[in-house]
Amino acid sequence: MTAAVEVEAPKIVDGLSAEKYHADKTSVSSSGLRALLAPGCPAQFKYDRDHPQAPKREFDLGNAVHTAVLGEGHDIVEIVGFTDYKKADARALRDDAYAADKVPLLPKEKVQVDAMAKAVREHRDAGPLLAPGVGRPERSIYWTDPATGVRCRVRPDWLIVRPEITAIVDFKTTTDANPEACSKAIESYSYHQQGALYIDGVQAAGLAPEGARFFFVFQSKKAPYLITVRELKDQDQDIGRARNERALRIYADCVANDDWPDWTGPVDTIPQLGMPSWPTLRQAEEYLS
Repeated sequence: MTAAVEVEAPKIVDGLSAEKYHADKTSVSSSGLRALLAPGCPAQFKYDRDHPQAPKREFDLGNAVHTAVLGEGHDIVEIVGFTDYKKADARALRDDAYAADKVPLLPKEKVQVDAMAKAVREHRDAGPLLAPGVGRPERSIYWTDPATGVRCRVRPDWLIVRPEITAIVDFKTTTDANPEACSKAIESYSYHQQGALYIDGVQAAGLAPEGARFFFVFQSKKAPYLITVRELKDQDQDIGRARNERALRIYADCVANDDWPDWTGPVDTIPQLGMPSWPTLRQAEEYLS
């Protein structure tokens, strides 16, 4: 689908739960568009969307810090009196918290979450960006891509709308928050696609008449919980937007044909496979020259 189509009006929804937002199958999110492109594929995207995974414990800490910093998200339940989940009583309390859509934390984890939130509030750049009242958390924004007719959605962690600036702030906890590691994470997880889509969604919703800017706040989960704040580069935004455009075309075709191919798709012959480009060039120069 390439021709422009009549589009449904943009919509901003406040107070929508994260569960309802992520369960929506009538629109596609940034994570969905990223999953459609290599190394993902439409077949895996559709399966994962139709079979959502249970909460993963490794996400508990990040979700809890998210709530502590932004003031919105999953409620936190401290599992008092236990240092791990080896005992059945501790596991029962943990499972009850999950069943109630809450984040269970052991006391030592709660101390860490509080320390990480404190580090954000005291940081010279992250503190002012994420200060209470400066922005609003978790606003769900829906709009229709005019080129494909695909309904899109974004949910910025933190959205600042002021006469002088519209800023989108994405808060991420990570094992390593040094700028080089953050740069690699942008490539590895296609965060530049996320940034471009969030900017497009905010602008489509009429919240950024002068344009929007996208900022990352990366925080290390290792004490002293260091923080890197960076704005997404213009060129990377352009690349991310181009990736989104391709993913939207793929999604539109899959929906129109009800066909969700794997990495290969229909072929007449079995394709060849070799090493990645750089090792191929290096070894060809060493062994074939």
